[in-house]
Amino acid sequence: MTALPDLQGAFRERGYVASGPLSTALRLVTALGKPLLLEGPAGVGKTEAAKTLALALNTRLIRLQCYEGLDAQSALYEWNYPRQLLRLRLNEARGESEQTEADLYGPDFLLRRPLLEAISQSVAPVLLIDEVDRADDAFEAFLLELLAEWQISIPELGTVQAVTRPHVILTSNRARELSDALRRRCLYLWVDYPSPEDELHILHARLPGIGERLARQVGGAVAYLRGLPLSKAPGVAETLDWAEALTLLHQDVLTPEVVRDTLGCVLKLREDQQLVGLNLQALIGAAMRGL
Repeated sequence: MTALPDLQGAFRERGYVASGPLSTALRLVTALGKPLLLEGPAGVGKTEAAKTLALALNTRLIRLQCYEGLDAQSALYEWNYPRQLLRLRLNEARGESEQTEADLYGPDFLLRRPLLEAISQSVAPVLLIDEVDRADDAFEAFLLELLAEWQISIPELGTVQAVTRPHVILTSNRARELSDALRRRCLYLWVDYPSPEDELHILHARLPGIGERLARQVGGAVAYLRGLPLSKAPGVAETLDWAEALTLLHQDVLTPEVVRDTLGCVLKLREDQQLVGLNLQALIGAAMRGL
């Protein structure tokens, strides 16, 4: 088997602190050619893991953002109707009135959407199917067929076989339960919020100029916030936003006043901010214990 790069080290070089299980799972994606389903709360770095994998492998990232009502056609391809119409008018102007299907439905008029684009690459890309839990059951069933066959049927052109098999990462925030059939097709990893130690490493990796004292206080405060019954617990992105804002404001210690003034960087719902206001001293205590 071809030796694979040290993904954990490659991720760290790019500012992503990957756990041992995550780096192993991503390594298996490249070795086994199986999709990986990353599931967990929003904001824990699932999407960023796919982006960083593409950088580490020096390949292209192709992203399909799923949403309610997404259909197979939108994810595969569409025809460039304005260009087809222009071709018709040009041919009419030249006195070429007869058109064949091949004249208007050839590769020159095909607009590749993410799934067709992913299987058309000469070098295997990273295909990110983001928030697959937002799509419906019909689209999930279509994905099962694609992941099994790695080919796409275009009525006007025939069957398009995959040039290379992409490295597939699916993410889910568990907005709905995915089918057992899709889960069986994939490797699986639950991605949780980072431990305080890992979050400290993330802060230093992404914000090299941050002071050790502030980084520890932010880490301790965010860990406390995640333990509260919030409607939207802060993810790693919010931790980084808060730490960067505090650094730009030349704050090196969390005080009640500083927290009140900057809480919008880490909590994005009024009700959550009100809850923290009732527990402000406990949050400051948690921040101090982070030192």
